[in-house]
Amino acid sequence: MRTERVTLIPAYMLHQQPWRETSRIVEVWSREHGRVGLVARGARRPRSPYRSLLQPFLPLLVSWSQRGELGNLGAVEAAGARAELHGRALMTAYYLNELLLRLLPRLDAHPLLYDRYVHTVEVLIGPMQSRAAAVRIFEKHLLAAAGYGLNLDRATPHDAPVQADAQYLYDFDAGPRLLTGRRVSGHVFPGRALLALHLERLDDADDLRAIRRLLHIALRRHLGERPLKTSQVMRALAR
Repeated sequence: MRTERVTLIPAYMLHQQPWRETSRIVEVWSREHGRVGLVARGARRPRSPYRSLLQPFLPLLVSWSQRGELGNLGAVEAAGARAELHGRALMTAYYLNELLLRLLPRLDAHPLLYDRYVHTVEVLIGPMQSRAAAVRIFEKHLLAAAGYGLNLDRATPHDAPVQADAQYLYDFDAGPRLLTGRRVSGHVFPGRALLALHLERLDDADDLRAIRRLLHIALRRHLGERPLKTSQVMRALAR
Protein backbone atom coordinates (compact mmCIF):
# COMPACT_ATOMS: atom_id res chain seq x y z
CA MET A 1 0.00 0.00 0.00
CA ARG A 2 1.42 3.39 -1.02
CA THR A 3 1.88 6.07 1.64
CA GLU A 4 0.11 9.32 0.79
CA ARG A 5 1.70 12.57 1.95
CA VAL A 6 -0.32 15.76 2.30
CA THR A 7 1.32 19.13 2.92
CA LEU A 8 -0.29 22.12 4.62
CA ILE A 9 -3.84 22.07 3.29
CA PRO A 10 -6.82 24.00 4.77
CA ALA A 11 -8.62 22.10 7.51
CA TYR A 12 -10.46 22.30 10.83
CA MET A 13 -10.20 20.04 13.85
CA LEU A 14 -13.60 18.44 14.52
CA HIS A 15 -12.88 16.17 17.47
CA GLN A 16 -10.04 14.59 19.41
CA GLN A 17 -9.68 11.87 21.98
CA PRO A 18 -6.80 10.45 24.06
CA TRP A 19 -4.77 7.64 22.50
CA ARG A 20 -2.24 5.65 24.48
CA GLU A 21 -0.27 7.55 27.11
CA THR A 22 0.85 10.72 25.33
CA SER A 23 -0.99 10.95 22.01
CA ARG A 24 -4.41 11.79 20.60
CA ILE A 25 -6.57 10.64 17.71
CA VAL A 26 -7.73 13.74 15.86
CA GLU A 27 -10.61 13.97 13.38
CA VAL A 28 -9.76 16.64 10.82
CA TRP A 29 -12.21 18.13 8.29
CA SER A 30 -10.33 19.20 5.17
CA ARG A 31 -11.45 20.78 1.92
CA GLU A 32 -9.50 18.45 -0.38
CA HIS A 33 -9.71 15.11 1.46
CA GLY A 34 -12.88 15.33 3.56
CA ARG A 35 -12.82 13.90 7.07
CA VAL A 36 -9.50 12.32 8.05
CA GLY A 37 -8.52 10.40 11.18
CA LEU A 38 -4.97 11.20 12.33
CA VAL A 39 -2.72 10.18 15.22
CA ALA A 40 -1.16 13.25 16.84
CA ARG A 41 1.85 11.66 18.52
CA GLY A 42 2.90 13.29 21.76
CA ALA A 43 0.01 15.76 21.64
CA ARG A 44 -0.76 15.27 25.33
CA ARG A 45 2.72 16.21 26.45
CA PRO A 46 2.89 19.66 28.13
CA ARG A 47 5.31 21.10 25.59
CA SER A 48 3.74 19.64 22.48
CA PRO A 49 3.34 22.22 19.68
CA TYR A 50 -0.04 20.66 18.92
CA ARG A 51 -1.63 21.71 22.23
CA SER A 52 -2.38 25.31 21.28
CA LEU A 53 -3.29 24.54 17.66
CA LEU A 54 -5.63 21.55 17.86
CA GLN A 55 -8.63 23.66 18.82
CA PRO A 56 -12.10 23.59 17.25
CA PHE A 57 -13.15 26.47 14.97
CA LEU A 58 -9.55 27.56 14.38
CA PRO A 59 -8.65 27.54 10.66
CA LEU A 60 -5.54 25.43 10.15
CA LEU A 61 -3.02 24.31 7.58
CA VAL A 62 -2.37 20.63 8.21
CA SER A 63 0.16 18.08 6.94
CA TRP A 64 -0.03 14.31 7.36
CA SER A 65 1.08 10.98 5.98
CA GLN A 66 -1.36 8.13 5.55
CA ARG A 67 -1.17 4.49 4.58
CA GLY A 68 -4.13 2.88 6.34
CA GLU A 69 -7.33 4.11 7.93
CA LEU A 70 -5.48 6.35 10.40
CA GLY A 71 -2.73 8.71 9.29
CA ASN A 72 0.05 10.40 11.22
CA LEU A 73 -0.31 14.10 11.86
CA GLY A 74 2.67 16.20 10.78
CA ALA A 75 3.07 19.97 10.74
CA VAL A 76 0.15 22.17 11.84
CA GLU A 77 -0.08 25.93 11.39
CA ALA A 78 -2.80 28.43 12.25
CA ALA A 79 -4.35 29.94 9.10
CA GLY A 80 -6.37 32.66 10.83
CA ALA A 81 -8.04 33.58 14.10
CA ARG A 82 -10.32 31.23 16.01
CA ALA A 83 -14.01 32.11 15.72
CA GLU A 84 -15.11 33.90 18.91
CA LEU A 85 -18.17 31.80 19.75
CA HIS A 86 -19.99 31.73 23.07
CA GLY A 87 -23.09 30.20 24.63
CA ARG A 88 -25.66 28.83 22.23
CA ALA A 89 -23.62 29.85 19.18
CA LEU A 90 -20.70 27.75 20.45
CA MET A 91 -22.94 24.74 21.04
CA THR A 92 -24.42 25.17 17.56
CA ALA A 93 -20.93 25.09 16.07
CA TYR A 94 -20.20 21.86 17.96
CA TYR A 95 -23.49 20.55 16.54
CA LEU A 96 -22.16 21.14 13.01
CA ASN A 97 -19.03 19.17 13.90
CA GLU A 98 -21.05 16.30 15.32
CA LEU A 99 -23.22 16.11 12.20
CA LEU A 100 -20.12 15.87 10.00
CA LEU A 101 -18.71 13.10 12.19
CA ARG A 102 -21.95 11.13 12.19
CA LEU A 103 -23.06 11.50 8.56
CA LEU A 104 -19.91 11.56 6.44
CA PRO A 105 -17.40 8.71 6.09
CA ARG A 106 -13.69 9.36 6.23
CA LEU A 107 -11.81 10.34 3.06
CA ASP A 108 -14.95 11.54 1.26
CA ALA A 109 -14.16 15.04 -0.01
CA HIS A 110 -16.88 17.70 -0.39
CA PRO A 111 -15.17 21.03 -1.19
CA LEU A 112 -18.43 23.00 -1.48
CA LEU A 113 -19.69 21.64 1.84
CA TYR A 114 -16.35 22.58 3.41
CA ASP A 115 -16.84 26.15 2.13
CA ARG A 116 -20.39 26.12 3.51
CA TYR A 117 -19.04 24.98 6.90
CA VAL A 118 -16.53 27.86 6.97
CA HIS A 119 -19.30 30.34 6.07
CA THR A 120 -21.68 28.95 8.69
CA VAL A 121 -19.12 29.15 11.49
CA GLU A 122 -18.50 32.80 10.53
CA VAL A 123 -22.24 33.57 10.51
CA LEU A 124 -22.66 32.07 13.99
CA ILE A 125 -20.91 35.15 15.36
CA GLY A 126 -23.77 37.32 14.04
CA PRO A 127 -27.52 37.87 14.76
CA MET A 128 -29.72 34.99 15.93
CA GLN A 129 -31.99 34.79 12.86
CA SER A 130 -29.01 34.86 10.49
CA ARG A 131 -27.49 32.00 12.50
CA ALA A 132 -30.65 29.89 12.29
CA ALA A 133 -30.95 30.33 8.53
CA ALA A 134 -27.27 29.50 7.98
CA VAL A 135 -27.54 26.32 10.04
CA ARG A 136 -30.65 25.14 8.17
CA ILE A 137 -28.90 25.72 4.82
CA PHE A 138 -25.83 23.85 6.08
CA GLU A 139 -28.05 20.91 7.10
CA LYS A 140 -29.59 20.89 3.63
CA HIS A 141 -26.17 20.77 1.95
CA LEU A 142 -24.90 18.13 4.36
CA LEU A 143 -27.85 15.84 3.62
CA ALA A 144 -27.18 16.23 -0.11
CA ALA A 145 -23.46 15.48 0.33
CA ALA A 146 -24.32 12.35 2.34
CA GLY A 147 -26.60 11.14 -0.47
CA TYR A 148 -29.90 12.12 1.18
CA GLY A 149 -30.75 15.30 -0.72
CA LEU A 150 -34.28 16.69 -0.39
CA ASN A 151 -36.64 17.30 -3.31
CA LEU A 152 -38.04 20.75 -2.55
CA ASP A 153 -39.35 22.34 -5.74
CA ARG A 154 -41.10 19.51 -7.65
CA ALA A 155 -44.19 17.67 -6.42
CA THR A 156 -44.92 13.99 -6.95
CA PRO A 157 -46.34 12.08 -8.72
CA HIS A 158 -46.49 14.34 -11.82
CA ASP A 159 -43.34 16.43 -11.27
CA ALA A 160 -45.40 19.61 -11.01
CA PRO A 161 -43.77 22.79 -9.65
CA VAL A 162 -44.31 23.36 -5.94
CA GLN A 163 -46.74 26.26 -5.38
CA ALA A 164 -46.00 28.77 -2.63
CA ASP A 165 -49.66 29.05 -1.54
CA ALA A 166 -50.30 25.28 -1.34
CA GLN A 167 -49.79 22.69 1.39
CA TYR A 168 -47.76 19.54 0.82
CA LEU A 169 -47.49 16.16 2.48
CA TYR A 170 -43.76 15.41 2.49
CA ASP A 171 -42.66 11.89 1.60
CA PHE A 172 -38.97 11.65 2.54
CA ASP A 173 -38.37 8.99 -0.10
CA ALA A 174 -40.12 10.78 -2.98
CA GLY A 175 -40.69 14.43 -2.09
CA PRO A 176 -43.71 16.70 -1.59
CA ARG A 177 -47.24 15.64 -2.61
CA LEU A 178 -49.92 18.28 -3.06
CA LEU A 179 -52.75 18.19 -0.52
CA THR A 180 -56.15 18.48 -2.16
CA GLY A 181 -58.36 19.32 0.82
CA ARG A 182 -58.81 15.95 2.47
CA ARG A 183 -57.47 15.49 5.97
CA VAL A 184 -54.34 13.37 6.16
CA SER A 185 -51.85 12.33 8.79
CA GLY A 186 -48.17 12.85 8.19
CA HIS A 187 -45.61 15.56 7.71
CA VAL A 188 -47.34 18.58 6.15
CA PHE A 189 -45.42 21.70 5.10
CA PRO A 190 -46.35 24.92 3.28
CA GLY A 191 -45.05 25.19 -0.26
CA ARG A 192 -43.68 28.63 0.57
CA ALA A 193 -41.31 27.13 3.16
CA LEU A 194 -40.14 24.36 0.81
CA LEU A 195 -39.34 26.92 -1.87
CA ALA A 196 -37.60 29.18 0.64
CA LEU A 197 -35.20 26.35 1.52
CA HIS A 198 -34.77 25.44 -2.15
CA LEU A 199 -33.80 29.06 -2.94
CA GLU A 200 -31.94 29.43 0.37
CA ARG A 201 -33.88 32.58 1.26
CA LEU A 202 -34.88 31.90 4.85
CA ASP A 203 -35.73 35.40 6.04
CA ASP A 204 -39.25 34.63 7.32
CA ALA A 205 -39.70 33.32 10.88
CA ASP A 206 -42.63 31.03 9.97
CA ASP A 207 -40.68 29.49 7.10
CA LEU A 208 -37.71 28.94 9.41
CA ARG A 209 -39.86 27.11 11.95
CA ALA A 210 -41.33 24.83 9.27
CA ILE A 211 -37.93 24.14 7.71
CA ARG A 212 -36.37 23.38 11.08
CA ARG A 213 -39.03 20.70 11.59
CA LEU A 214 -38.51 19.29 8.09
CA LEU A 215 -34.74 19.04 8.47
CA HIS A 216 -35.00 17.63 11.99
CA ILE A 217 -37.11 14.76 10.67
CA ALA A 218 -34.81 14.21 7.68
CA LEU A 219 -31.67 14.12 9.82
CA ARG A 220 -33.23 11.83 12.42
CA ARG A 221 -34.01 9.27 9.69
CA HIS A 222 -30.30 8.94 8.88
CA LEU A 223 -28.67 9.44 12.25
CA GLY A 224 -30.19 6.30 13.74
CA GLU A 225 -31.29 5.74 17.32
CA ARG A 226 -28.24 7.23 19.02
CA PRO A 227 -29.07 10.87 19.89
CA LEU A 228 -26.71 13.74 19.15
CA LYS A 229 -24.81 14.79 22.27
CA THR A 230 -24.95 18.46 21.32
CA SER A 231 -28.74 18.34 20.92
CA GLN A 232 -29.07 16.84 24.40
CA VAL A 233 -26.91 19.60 25.87
CA MET A 234 -28.86 22.36 24.09
CA ARG A 235 -32.18 20.93 25.31
CA ALA A 236 -30.81 20.82 28.85
CA LEU A 237 -29.66 24.45 28.60
CA ALA A 238 -33.08 25.48 27.28
CA ARG A 239 -34.76 23.87 30.30
